[in-house]
Amino acid sequence: MKKADLSAVLHSDPEIMGGTPVFTGTRVPVQNLIDYLEGGETIDEFLVGFPTVKREQVIGFIEAAKEKLLAPA
Repeated sequence: MKKADLSAVLHSDPEIMGGTPVFTGTRVPVQNLIDYLEGGETIDEFLVGFPTVKREQVIGFIEAAKEKLLAPA
């Protein structure tokens, strides 16, 4: 995922949540998604709990993480 595309998914600004990475256009930390998934919850359950986050943002985050993890060293 290109950096420009990632800006539609994630945002970090010292003025918003002290710079914690959040889903763009929200105050929902990306860590919340990770916590939900680690706890066995589904993406749909996360989206119900955080309706300001779009499914496309969640999928974009997962795709970016996958690309980063699978990139050649």
